[in-house]
Amino acid sequence: MTLLGRRFMKIQYDAGVDVMYFEFRPLAPGTADCRELTPEITADYGPDGKLAGLEFLDASQVFGDQVGKVVLELTPR
Repeated sequence: MTLLGRRFMKIQYDAGVDVMYFEFRPLAPGTADCRELTPEITADYGPDGKLAGLEFLDASQVFGDQVGKVVLELTPR
């Protein structure tokens, strides 16, 4: 995802199904190569083999009380 020419990561959480998704870069529909890393974590790779996103099932169990909290740390260039 880009905004003003800079790349950003998108984080989505669906409390209804308790799934969290970290999108590092968008992919066209149907182009992701999904690989299960653990029963709760799936990695999505683009056609170029680069990591595009991570999906966490049962996110409240994986992240505990951190679900719904966002901490942003920026390192100066």
